[in-house]
Amino acid sequence: MNWQPFIFGGVASVTAEFGTFPIDLTKTRLQIQGQVGDAAHARYRGMLHAFQVILREESVRALYNGIAPALLRQASYGTIKIGIYHSLKNRISQGGESLFGNIFAGMVAGTCASCIANPTDVLKVRMQAQRGNIRPQSLVSSFAEIYHQEGVRGLWRGVGPTAQRAAIVAGVELAMYDWTKTQFLKKQLMKDDVRLHFVSSFIAGFFGAVASNPIDVVKTRMMNQKVVAGNPDLYKSSLDCAVRTARTEGFMALYKGFIPLYLRLGPWNIIFFLTYEQLKKSHDVMSEKR
Repeated sequence: MNWQPFIFGGVASVTAEFGTFPIDLTKTRLQIQGQVGDAAHARYRGMLHAFQVILREESVRALYNGIAPALLRQASYGTIKIGIYHSLKNRISQGGESLFGNIFAGMVAGTCASCIANPTDVLKVRMQAQRGNIRPQSLVSSFAEIYHQEGVRGLWRGVGPTAQRAAIVAGVELAMYDWTKTQFLKKQLMKDDVRLHFVSSFIAGFFGAVASNPIDVVKTRMMNQKVVAGNPDLYKSSLDCAVRTARTEGFMALYKGFIPLYLRLGPWNIIFFLTYEQLKKSHDVMSEKR
């Protein structure tokens, strides 16, 4: 098995996550406001307003609440996802690479990686949802609180919608990036350089955002609900969350946070794929010199 996709995927994922994390935090805040039991806290009017409110009331540091589990998640999730994707894609495409084969490989890779890394995603969402000037909890204390109050199951809360979203995002983004890149090269519209990687990753990010936003809203709300003695869960399942959200807030509520989601997925994909391609190129150059 080739180790390069695993290592390069992990490094590129961590780099992209750190560069776009404030946008992801804003997206999370927008998605959880207005949910059942929290209607009184619909305080953000949009992405820019959310940024302003967070900066004014909570400081710049608040934009990086949850960065530790986010980086930990990408170090595990990104490494596993990219490694499995390329390994499975190479096996499937022995008779010739295809778009649907790449989509399948991406969906399998995203599902496996998200199930393993789910606890870090729960920690990230909970820490991002913390508001006010109260000192945010550390990674260890947040983990201990969830485990003490909700048990092991709490760390895998929302694993269903998380895996569904990961399957869609990975299946669309990875396959779309490879397909777009291949089409441009076949038609000789662009050379295999930074410009091609930029355009391909931009397109992949847009389609990934469109396909995954409803599931991302459901995932975020499922993960953010906490178990409180005597009080039932806000949502019984992913389907229940989606239906109640659409019923009480309108269908477009499933696209809450779309702009920050795309503004994150766009730059995230650009940073990720550019970093990944440069790591591959550097490794190839070093291998040739040996």
